[in-house]
Parts: sequence; C-alpha cells; structure tokens
Amino acid sequence: MSIELSDYPLAICQAAQTIAEIDYELSAMRQLINAFEGRADMLVAANLKLKNESQRRAHRFQLLQFNQEYQKALDLVMQLNTEKTNAIAHLEYLRNQFAVAKLEARLALAQQLAGLETRELIGF
Repeated sequence: MSIELSDYPLAICQAAQTIAEIDYELSAMRQLINAFEGRADMLVAANLKLKNESQRRAHRFQLLQFNQEYQKALDLVMQLNTEKTNAIAHLEYLRNQFAVAKLEARLALAQQLAGLETRELIGF
C-alpha cells in the first residue's frame, strides 16, 4: 500500500484515533468487569454460610465463572487488547513509512539539484 506523502498525516491521525477509540472501549469494559466483581463481592460478603476466606474466594470465583455477561466482557477485553496491539503496530508502520517517504523525497530532490548543477557546470 503506497500512499502519497501528503496523505500520511491524515492516515497517521486516523490510526491514532482508532487506538483512542479502542482505549475508550477497554475502559468501558473494565468498568463493567469491576461492577460484576463488586456485585460478586457483595453477594459473598452477605453470605453468612461462608466460614473462611478460602470459602469466600471459591464462592466468588464460582459466581463469576457462571456469569455469562462477565465472561463475555473478559473475552471482549482480550479481543480489544489484541486489536489495540495491532492498531499500535499499524500506527508505527505508518509513521515509519512516512519517515522513509520523506527521506526518499529529499533524496530525489537532492539528486535533481545535483543533476542541474552538473548540467550547469558542463554548459547544458
């Protein structure tokens, strides 16, 4: 995928916005996960049948294990983390491509200028 030099800033900006959107979604999912865990903690704390910390941890784990919404949220966080990693890699790729394209443009300009100077020296 080769794009024009002038198109890189917009492409880089869009890639950065994608990362920001994924971060927002991750934040929302983390809040949802915290809410599920808070509810599980409240249920465990209210259960007087649980005698010790091991029983409370096991019951909390069981409540969260069987909560399909909680499991979906965890899966989505993993998926979003992968998407974010890929989006960061894409952003870095665009930045590197832009740097190379700038260098190539400078080289082409320098070669053109050197060619003009050579022609002037030999009288063309």
